[in-house]
Amino acid sequence: MSNPPLLELICPAGSLPALKAAVDHGADGVYLGLKDNTNARNFSGLNFDEKSLAEGIRYAQAKGRKVLMALNTYPQPATLSRWHKAVDTAASLGVDAIILADPGLMAYARKTHPELRLHLSVQGSATSYEAVNFYRERFGIQRAVLPRVLSLAQVENVIDHTDAEIELFGFGGLCVMVEGRCLLSSYACGDSPNTFGACSPGHAVRWEQTPKGMETRLNGVLIDRYADNEKAGYPTLCKGRFEVQGETYYALEEPTSLNSMEMLPEMARLGIAAIKIEGRQRSPAYVAQVTQVWRAAIDAVKKDQAAFKADGFKPKAAWLAALSKVSEGSMNTLGAYYRPWK
Repeated sequence: MSNPPLLELICPAGSLPALKAAVDHGADGVYLGLKDNTNARNFSGLNFDEKSLAEGIRYAQAKGRKVLMALNTYPQPATLSRWHKAVDTAASLGVDAIILADPGLMAYARKTHPELRLHLSVQGSATSYEAVNFYRERFGIQRAVLPRVLSLAQVENVIDHTDAEIELFGFGGLCVMVEGRCLLSSYACGDSPNTFGACSPGHAVRWEQTPKGMETRLNGVLIDRYADNEKAGYPTLCKGRFEVQGETYYALEEPTSLNSMEMLPEMARLGIAAIKIEGRQRSPAYVAQVTQVWRAAIDAVKKDQAAFKADGFKPKAAWLAALSKVSEGSMNTLGAYYRPWK
């Protein structure tokens, strides 16, 4: 039996150029989706058709890298065949694993393609070892991606009580909700991110220049207003600025990116199988820059481990500066991983 993986670098691929950028800059694997609502980044201009998916798989696997396909939305009865076809496509083209949230789809995949490796998506909202073990025992899940709401101590408790590999988000945009349980965009748009595949559907997004500044709206709801010298971000309810008792501010969540690089030695100690980089909606340039930095950091941690240097790793200032340039709001946080009051 081979040793379980340790700190694999799994990077986003929203397009074929992004996939190649990830592979060329050191990703151990990429994750991607099809051009429809079977994945949770269902945006116009993103994702893969069968032809580009086949080319991407050939490119990655020829260099010894993995391709993981996200099928992490929840099918509805009228369109169930679309998700089944997506599973069949993944199996026929030879992806290394599919990332699932829906138990019914897991059952279909296990029955129809028993050789296909299954991962539990963050959209499955498994925050306890009992949940992870349920999916492992019932559907053969081999890896679980944990939501970004657990401290490292809580992550360690999961690892201590499951044989499933555990994958953690290391860098990228945060979600204020437990993934898979957000109803905000349903409230504004009538489209659930868990079925439509996007928390701010493109058809509902509007930018308009007004005398007061650039306004962004989601299904008519004013999300933000930007001065002429401000960058106008993509409107999401959780990261909008709202007037509350006469004061306008980010009432739910300030735009900031998770950056857990300083915790890599602890993640290695815990036996984390993979570090996931968020950003399938981001550019190939973003993918290249973030992948290159995290490849260097992970390699440094593994080198220290091999030399038995318990405290040898420190993120380089140049790495942190490079990541800050592509962070939301140019700010970084350890998120829920670090809770000093506990």
